[in-house]
Amino acid sequence: MRSGSRILPMLLAVALGCGRHESSPTDTAADAQGHTAPTPLTAAANAAVAKALPLADRQDFDDARHGLVAGERDVVVTDAQGATVWDTRRYAFVQGDAPGSVNPSLWRQAKLNGAHGLFEVVPGVHQVRGYDLANMSIIEGKTGWILVDPLGTRETSAAALALARRTLGERPIVAVIFTHSHVDHFGGIQGVLPDAATRASTRIIAPKGFIEEATSENVLAGLAMGRRATFMYGMALARSPRGHVDTGLGKEPARGRFSILPPTDLIDHTPQPMEIDGVRFVFQYAPGSEAPAELTFYLPDMKAFCGAEVVSHTMHNLYTLRGAKVRDALRWSGYIDEAIGLFGDADVVFVSHHWPVWGNARVLTHLKQQRDTYRYLHDQTLRLANGGATPGEIAEQIELPASLRTVFASRDYYGTVRHNTRAVYQNYFGWYDGNPAHLNPLPPVDASTRYVDAMGGADAVVRRARAAFDAGDYRWAATLLDHVVFADPGNAAAREQLAATYDQLGYQAESGPWRDAYLSGAYELRHGVPDAAAVTPSAATDLLLQLPLDVFFASLSARLVGPKAEGKDTKVNMVFSDLGESWVLWLENAVLHAARRDADPAAAATVTLTRPLLVRLVTAQVGVRELVFSDEMSIAGSRMELLELLMLLERPGKPFPIVTP
Repeated sequence: MRSGSRILPMLLAVALGCGRHESSPTDTAADAQGHTAPTPLTAAANAAVAKALPLADRQDFDDARHGLVAGERDVVVTDAQGATVWDTRRYAFVQGDAPGSVNPSLWRQAKLNGAHGLFEVVPGVHQVRGYDLANMSIIEGKTGWILVDPLGTRETSAAALALARRTLGERPIVAVIFTHSHVDHFGGIQGVLPDAATRASTRIIAPKGFIEEATSENVLAGLAMGRRATFMYGMALARSPRGHVDTGLGKEPARGRFSILPPTDLIDHTPQPMEIDGVRFVFQYAPGSEAPAELTFYLPDMKAFCGAEVVSHTMHNLYTLRGAKVRDALRWSGYIDEAIGLFGDADVVFVSHHWPVWGNARVLTHLKQQRDTYRYLHDQTLRLANGGATPGEIAEQIELPASLRTVFASRDYYGTVRHNTRAVYQNYFGWYDGNPAHLNPLPPVDASTRYVDAMGGADAVVRRARAAFDAGDYRWAATLLDHVVFADPGNAAAREQLAATYDQLGYQAESGPWRDAYLSGAYELRHGVPDAAAVTPSAATDLLLQLPLDVFFASLSARLVGPKAEGKDTKVNMVFSDLGESWVLWLENAVLHAARRDADPAAAATVTLTRPLLVRLVTAQVGVRELVFSDEMSIAGSRMELLELLMLLERPGKPFPIVTP
């Protein structure tokens, strides 16, 4: 990590954007990635947002500075090969007033998320913020430190811990708390517990179901979810006033190696008191809220409530754009209400992203506003659905009440009212809105071809779209042009007009993920689909080594090319010499089944191998043919039948297109 001196308050002020940086109003040329200038209508829309919100309120900026102990002017973290994992210098442009190409509310959030360093929350509790997408909290025990959420990668967590040790002194880590099952909160565990001895002696506290949810959520659908995440987080975009500026939760996910460790202690009920290294905790079990497995906790002796990611300084996602199971708004709201009842004397709330809130009155106000944001979306969506409104109609009608609408912590920085109401609908009713015309619609290319033909051909549709664009009706322009591109992906005029339309929709978006999705679509229309994924499969090696084998084999089954497997009945045994487990894999009805049982003597082959070797196969570090004929694996029986079975599994290729057929 790049070295730096102790940060002074004025350096943090620089990070939070006290200088000025404005785009020239005469800069109408496209930038290096082809993104066009904001139109006067976009600039006016963003100016209207600035007038509607209390942007002069500095309370959040004061809170984001509060308790600064130490830090570095620039945080640059690299991996063992010298590749950059984290670099705050990329966001140096986030200063001064918002340019016309960025929603001023999102610009404000980006300034706040630019704070980085070691902060004291209360005596005995510190946080390292701005070293990854999430925060790492450090609680002082009698003999050592209790770490909460050791960030997302081993490189960033090691850098954050090094900052704490340089400032607070050397202390052993006696326990780690994983608040929930998302990788940005546990992936850095091997950076803070780098050797087997420390891992074996350290308590790991997590919510019930943590290891199952953490290792499976993104595995079965991992390829599609990973591709969509490149849009949600703007992975291909420049960090610039016309590119990615912030996710709403923080700057961006770090791009290093991630891992996991199984818990030694599970939280499975509320309230669940526990003493850890002399510190009293009261845990709240909150599954099915922001994550399938989640907890919060209270430190009664410090009157400090850790809200994990159940509360944040943004409206969170009930549905995340990368693709995931929808979250239950009613349960989520209920957990916050339960926390108010249990921990209502708290003097501070600190969380897994963003900055704390101090003072009992302010804490209670913040918790009630977060509670009621999710409850309002839930109740009003159901009210309208029960009156016959469809998801699109509901999304168009609902806005938060005035008492929540101008509260920055309820704004659309990450989740949005529009897609969260759709999530509530989906949670109760699924994808079908009841209209028979929507029951079995035509696929996109077929439908688009017919729409364009019915509207008089591509040229006529593009003319209509340009008129809509000139009028500032960007949503309609995007709808029209999307049909042309799917009907004729080689239509250069339609592609460029759609890209320019996505530029304007991105510039107006208050949500970081919405902005990134629109601008990523514009980027790919101009430059094509990137050849490589943003994160290499090998980065997940340490996590996959902890994956339960039933989940592992389920992920392999989901890669079976069904039509090629028709009529095949291959059966093989897999014996894992390092685990002492035997599994039988067999094909039946073009489905790959796996069961833990003794080796079947009727199997075509019996393979003896280790789990690390299988992980290398799944992460493309070794090829199928290389594996089958490797000395690292012994095979009794037919190598060719084993090879035939493995060749039926789809191999990941170039990332699939999203904004083109």
